[in-house]
Amino acid sequence: MTRTPEAELWAAPRAQAPVDLRVSLPGSKSLTNRELVLAAIAEHPGVVRRALRSRDTELMAAALGVLGSPVDTTGDDWVVEPGINGLPAGPVSIDCGLAGTVMRFVPPLAALRNGATDFDGDPHARTRPMGEVLTGLRQLGVGLDPDVDRLPFTITGSGSVRGGTVTIDASASSQFVSALLLAAPRYDDGIDVRHDGKAVPSLPHIEMTVACLRARGVDVDDSEPNRWRVHPGPVAAREVSIEPDLSNAAPFLMLAMTSGGTVLVRDWPAQTTQAGDALREILAAMGADVTLSDGGLAVTGTGRISGIDVDLHDVGELAPAIAALAALADSPSYLRGIAHIRGHETDRLAALAAELGSLGSDITETDDGLEVRPAELHGGTFHTYADHRMAQAAVVIGSAVDGVLVEDIGTTAKTFPGFERVWSELLEESGAS
Repeated sequence: MTRTPEAELWAAPRAQAPVDLRVSLPGSKSLTNRELVLAAIAEHPGVVRRALRSRDTELMAAALGVLGSPVDTTGDDWVVEPGINGLPAGPVSIDCGLAGTVMRFVPPLAALRNGATDFDGDPHARTRPMGEVLTGLRQLGVGLDPDVDRLPFTITGSGSVRGGTVTIDASASSQFVSALLLAAPRYDDGIDVRHDGKAVPSLPHIEMTVACLRARGVDVDDSEPNRWRVHPGPVAAREVSIEPDLSNAAPFLMLAMTSGGTVLVRDWPAQTTQAGDALREILAAMGADVTLSDGGLAVTGTGRISGIDVDLHDVGELAPAIAALAALADSPSYLRGIAHIRGHETDRLAALAAELGSLGSDITETDDGLEVRPAELHGGTFHTYADHRMAQAAVVIGSAVDGVLVEDIGTTAKTFPGFERVWSELLEESGAS
């Protein structure tokens, strides 16, 4: 791992007093990118209101433009002009960055165009699991090198995709399923995706995909376990408003617990498919007072942070922040069911064990999770591995421990541009730093 020079480290502010904060979060990356994809294959132009503006979503917008569906990102509300396969045949290239949604959701769309589409991304993107999406496309007759299972690769489309039944192992990522479902209404026979393997992680993200499809009039049958059928047909244009990213609420809500104060996150939806909604139950189990009202979700620290024994299989993206909070708890924690987060932006289990351990945490990496026992923490450098959730875990620790220096805090721009400025200003405004 490359070490960042000392000058590039960011000092995480410690909360010196109980906070009393009201927070508004940017839009959900997961919802923004799903709605952009569906708008690109809709019958008429659409609008994605309050779209998250971040590297991942801008990469998605650029990718859709390359495929013939330009996205006007100049305002807060993004206008999408459908037109996949509307450009002349010929080779084009797409930069996936480190965005799982781009590298997985866009290839099934590229299969609809007439011509070759080259995909590549950041160096670490070449290590992220990708093969099952490509396996599914091969089963549908899409042109692909038979030996490739990761970036870089080339999709060679003929202008249409037959569709039909595919069997994949989605135990490494729910995005494998979502990727095939999102493009399926435009396939001649739709798609029948069947999962064969260990339990699919992060099922709420597949439920989110299904909900987005149904809201646009697409016929989806998910009545059988491990099987999803999308029928071919038109995709309705929409003007859709993006919910706040609830997973981004984790460090803010945890600040209430580490400081013994109160944080209210505005506009928390009463019903949602976002994994971040699980924070309500998890933080209550770890000792917080949690209240959902019309004003938002309020969390108040009670003076104690308790350990937790929890299966995070469906909400693995919350694991880094929860592991950080567990390192501050007064009893042991057992985080289970998250072997799949080894294939995220970095191997999050190994990274959390290394970085929390370097600050004094008594933490053990297991096959599918982490065990965290009470220990006295100290300051030091917390490396983020170009992973936004690792950076958010670092600030949770920094809110309660002096001298935490975060490497590459700017990586939080993946889902929350300006996070470090917002975090620091809120602490200053509350008088807690």
